[in-house]
Amino acid sequence: MDVGTFCAQSRVLIVAGKGGVGKTTMTAALARMASQTGRSVLIVELEGKSGITGAFGLGHDLGYEEVELQAAQLPGQGTVRARRITPDDALVEYLEDHGLRRVSKRLVSSGVVDVVSTAIPGIRDVLVLGKIKQLEREGVADLILVDAPATGHAITFLTSASGLVNAARGGPLRSQASDVVEMLADPSRCRVMLVTLPEDMPVSETIESAFTLEDKAGVQLGPVIVNATDPVPAGLERSAQDVAAGMGTAGVGLDPALVAALDAARRFRLERHAISAAQIERLGRDLPLPQLLVPTVPAETIGLAETDLLAAALAAAIGQLVPEVPAP
Repeated sequence: MDVGTFCAQSRVLIVAGKGGVGKTTMTAALARMASQTGRSVLIVELEGKSGITGAFGLGHDLGYEEVELQAAQLPGQGTVRARRITPDDALVEYLEDHGLRRVSKRLVSSGVVDVVSTAIPGIRDVLVLGKIKQLEREGVADLILVDAPATGHAITFLTSASGLVNAARGGPLRSQASDVVEMLADPSRCRVMLVTLPEDMPVSETIESAFTLEDKAGVQLGPVIVNATDPVPAGLERSAQDVAAGMGTAGVGLDPALVAALDAARRFRLERHAISAAQIERLGRDLPLPQLLVPTVPAETIGLAETDLLAAALAAAIGQLVPEVPAP
């Protein structure tokens, strides 16, 4: 599949995954990849502790106002902007849009959102999703990437609107929730991409979360990103003892302790690859979704150079996908 075609499938991509699987890093890599097709991208951060700016080589935190992470410096390159959305900020803007500017910030500072969220479960998430829906309708970017909460909260986050529609009889709140449900159910407007690691617990949680999201949130899932995959080991066919023996016949001796350490490292490398391959196979067997395999990036922190490597890996994996056939 062409990368441009992939990026045009939905106007909103919600990226979710278990904590620690690299969800935020993959969000940044997807943004970088999409911008290289000439698209404008808006990243929406929800949790307030993201590494999005660091992945673009910047150090500041995000706020409610948009900031530019990447300008269109080359021909055919798009822009990347980012912002944070919180329930309080979304409520203030909602009230101001409905003629309550004078009281909006006072209500928020008094803790009314916490009071209301206790009385109306799901309202905090609906406020945020409602703002994302507004951005999508206004066409503020070709692609909106949402760095969603970890999967446990993400399920609640994405099912809150349908729960509120069922609970509320009418009024603007129910209308807002209904609009959100409509967006989530339309794959041309919104899809969810799950991120996982090729390890037992993340794969199990990804499989469970995928079915829960499809059943309860009514969203369409895109390909699963398998982060930090282990490539096929090369040059490890022979044990260190065999290599040492061959060198011995040539008159070159190796310290037995060094040979033992090298062979232990070889076995660890082979075992790691076997575990990774087995979990990727299990994921494909139990969850019938395409996979985008992304290799490990050997770096302590993720900066722009690492983000570019990951973006290239994602683009290569997307290039191997079979294009979707439109339903008759």
